[in-house]
Amino acid sequence: MAEHTVEHEKHESESLIDKITEKLHDADPSSSDSDGDNDIKSAASAVKSKIYRLFGREKPLHKVLGGGKRKCLAADIFLWRDKKVSAGVLGAATVIWVLFELLEYHLLALVCHILILGLSIVFLWSNTASLIKKSRPRIPEVVIPEDIVRDVASAFRSEINFALAILRDIASGKDVKSFLAVIAGLWVLSVLGSCLNFLTLFYVGFLLLHSVPLLYEKYEDQVDAFAEKAEAELKKQYAVFSSQVLSKIPRGPLKDKKFL
Repeated sequence: MAEHTVEHEKHESESLIDKITEKLHDADPSSSDSDGDNDIKSAASAVKSKIYRLFGREKPLHKVLGGGKRKCLAADIFLWRDKKVSAGVLGAATVIWVLFELLEYHLLALVCHILILGLSIVFLWSNTASLIKKSRPRIPEVVIPEDIVRDVASAFRSEINFALAILRDIASGKDVKSFLAVIAGLWVLSVLGSCLNFLTLFYVGFLLLHSVPLLYEKYEDQVDAFAEKAEAELKKQYAVFSSQVLSKIPRGPLKDKKFL
């Protein structure tokens, strides 16, 4: 059914594009280019509105993840725009997971050992530089800017407030579908948390962020077609559940009752 829908939409888009082309060829040569551009843009928007996209998005995946005119490091990393940077970030996360999970290294011990090694190298280099007739190492002065700390704190604050507002709306009982979805998601996370520790769960999520967006961007049409079919089936099952269960739940304020 989904394949038939996709093929039907493709035929509609091709026929619409053919009509646009014929219209442009049959148009008066004295007509301005702006009119033709407006026709093309309106026709393209009409075609896009008929195509189903996952989560109802209208922008490309790169822009959804934050990419665009400004260079977004997260979007470039997750979609492997710069393979060296993406591989480096994934490799660093893998090394951290191997050290703490497989080798059972502790964070405090690792930080202390790194500091011991770094300070020893710099100290020996500074003291032996005059003997080997080389310049002493220039130790940069590292200062954390106040603006960066404020921006990071403000970003976290806005995201936390947004999440709390969503949870408040869900708990108010206005949207039963969102409530059930959040409950199911939290239950899945609780099951995963009982099987995996936090570091392994975080690493698995990091791997998914480096693989799922890339695969979705590569097989976008197939995934959207399958998602459209799955969403239609879920809506059908939810309608049955709502008519048989949710519709029987009393709503509204409870009336005061006197108990003898």
